[in-house]
Amino acid sequence: MRNATATILKPLPDHLFKVHGESAEMRWEAMSGQGYHTPIDRFFVRNHTYTPLIDATTWHLRLHGAGLRCPREFSYEELRAMPSRTYDVAIECAGNGRRFYGRQQHEAAPGTQWGLGAIGVARWRGVPLKHLLKEAGVRPDAVDVLPVGLDAPFEDHGHVRRPLPIDKAMDDVLVAYEMNGERLPPDHGFPARLVVPGWVGIASVKWLGEIEVSTSKLLSPWNTVFYPDVTTQPVKSAFELAWNARLPISRVPLVLHGRSWSGRGRIVRVEVSFDGGLTWREAESHGRHLVSAWLPWHVTWAPRRPGRYFLMARATDETGAAQALTIPRHPFGYHFDAVVQHPIEVVIG
Repeated sequence: MRNATATILKPLPDHLFKVHGESAEMRWEAMSGQGYHTPIDRFFVRNHTYTPLIDATTWHLRLHGAGLRCPREFSYEELRAMPSRTYDVAIECAGNGRRFYGRQQHEAAPGTQWGLGAIGVARWRGVPLKHLLKEAGVRPDAVDVLPVGLDAPFEDHGHVRRPLPIDKAMDDVLVAYEMNGERLPPDHGFPARLVVPGWVGIASVKWLGEIEVSTSKLLSPWNTVFYPDVTTQPVKSAFELAWNARLPISRVPLVLHGRSWSGRGRIVRVEVSFDGGLTWREAESHGRHLVSAWLPWHVTWAPRRPGRYFLMARATDETGAAQALTIPRHPFGYHFDAVVQHPIEVVIG
């Protein structure tokens, strides 16, 4: 059992997480049998500095800028008293899968070497951002919305902040204060955070303190230096298995489970290969089929011989976007959406 790091408050046991400095990656085997949502105790954490402890009784969310007619501040109690919505949404780091640029394609990319565990789906409850913007008198010539976090400044770049276009802000973005039916935990943004369906995780700013609404394009280090030109998440798939899992030979076919997701739309097909991509078999889906979250699926397999195998899963979404066997290297290691080769060992008995 690993104690929480200095930057993360919740426990980070080794069987649930792989720790990357100030961040923690969920181990995919921890999702086995867990139902549709990622439990809070195993939801990944991406921090730039460390988790702040914020007093909700003195906290306010300030909306300001030239794009508003009547700037407003909302207290925690005011926020919770407003009409709420509940969405099932995936939040995923843009660098999820980065280590496979090096491991599979031999073109390593800089940054945190995430496997596939920098994603989680939760049931978020809060107030639609468009409701707050309307309360503050959003102007018809508003262009960008800039949420700012209250965590400690990152190096010399200031507080985490990344602009959203007004069209997205007025669409499906949520200012969330609950996660899986519980008060938002500190590591996940208490008192309030943005939840931006389909977009890279950096857009879902935690520990919201202010939101600027502008009548011109806005820039910050988080859309110029660190996350340029990445918005909607691509198609990905993962098995609910440990890396190098040991599976037994059995007369009864094994049932393997996994999940696939895309920021662009619903997953319409998942195929699995057990022979390095020579042949593919369509997996059966089960559970919910939500645009903003993921699709659980399963497939049966009866391995005949012991040895080392690579499981492969590829998904296609409703836009026709599908996972390829290889993809061009991204200079920052973002958006790795190629088929991942998941090693396992088949053993006798």
